[in-house]
Amino acid sequence: MRFLLYNIRYAAGIGKQFHLPVPYSGYLKNTNGNLKKIVDFIKPFYPDIIGLIEVDAGSFRSGKSNQAKAIARELKHFHVYQSKYSNRSVAQKVPVLNKQGNAILTNREIVSQKFHYFHNGMKRLVIELELENFSIFLVHLSIKFRHRQYQLQDLHALLKNVNKPVIVAGDFNVLWGDRELQLFLAATDLRNANSNGQPSHPSRAPRRQLDYIFHSPEIRVTRFQIPRVKFSDHTPLVCDFEVPDLRLNGQHSVKPRLAESTTTRQAGGLRFRP
Repeated sequence: MRFLLYNIRYAAGIGKQFHLPVPYSGYLKNTNGNLKKIVDFIKPFYPDIIGLIEVDAGSFRSGKSNQAKAIARELKHFHVYQSKYSNRSVAQKVPVLNKQGNAILTNREIVSQKFHYFHNGMKRLVIELELENFSIFLVHLSIKFRHRQYQLQDLHALLKNVNKPVIVAGDFNVLWGDRELQLFLAATDLRNANSNGQPSHPSRAPRRQLDYIFHSPEIRVTRFQIPRVKFSDHTPLVCDFEVPDLRLNGQHSVKPRLAESTTTRQAGGLRFRP
């Protein structure tokens, strides 16, 4: 099975044009041309699951089109999208911001999905997607160190309730390095698919890890790669893996060693087939 993780930066692109006529003005430009390049890049990998960070769900810059839905349609995948900001967030009242979110695409049958929101930070969304033999958690952590630590505590609490092997992936924004993640990984017993510590950011000259794919010990990674493409400020992560059949091996239980407890708000949602 193949999982592709990609922070696509709303398909806004990179380079000098992104900062013209003023810095970061690329966030307000039409993105459809770059989105096509991203789709053409993803297709030959034939991923079974795609985790997309920074997706535009239909602002003027994407031509009122949901980018996750557009990519899913091209790949003939299901897609699950949710705004990265909770309903109570001020961002929900701001044009463009209220169309920003994350998404998971898959060609596998979806058993269930849940949307959780961290207690702290601006970007609070956690997408939980349950498949037959494992569950996926997709996150985009805060740019502030203190908020990231609180969010990792919340994420740890969520994982305690999962009875299947898990993949936890996303943009963790660990600007101080992967030492920020040591307690979280020790508590959850998750492993880093990027065992060699290959950098993924910035795409023009990668020098640090911000994007991660973590997995339960029962999941076996057979190949990991970071294609050097520059459609976003992040590079994509591609992970091939094998998951035990729970019908043959019995249920797995994630048992973190920390006792932190957190109540996380959940929201219902819909999944769509293109």
